[in-house]
Amino acid sequence: MPEQKPCGMLIKQIHDALERNANNALRNIDLTMAQVGVLLQLKSRPEQGLTLKELEKILHVAQSTAAGIVARLEQKGFVEGFGSLEDKRVKMVRITTAGIKCCLTADDDMKQAEEAMLTGLTEAERILFNTLLQKVSKNVK
Repeated sequence: MPEQKPCGMLIKQIHDALERNANNALRNIDLTMAQVGVLLQLKSRPEQGLTLKELEKILHVAQSTAAGIVARLEQKGFVEGFGSLEDKRVKMVRITTAGIKCCLTADDDMKQAEEAMLTGLTEAERILFNTLLQKVSKNVK
């Protein structure tokens, strides 16, 4: 029987490889996986956008990290920042038309990276794998 590696180590190796492969696939549109994560979150709320604080919580990153990601996306024209109508001190971020178009390309690239990761698994194994990942994800929140 093959040696059982610790689950945490395997998850870390899978995460690192998936992120590396996704970033390589996204390089052709000058984005990173973290930036795409922001764009996909904003795409679900195109009109109202999200606050920088909401993005921090969704992405599980520090304020400075979220601000840096947003700043780079603003430079590329994929998002725009604006003040909240209720409180001008609160920075809001919304996706632009260019950002929405970019999401479509990025989504295809990320699907290809995920498909490469799941190569060799049957449909039943993929469903089981996803189910187990969701259970584990709930445990660590």
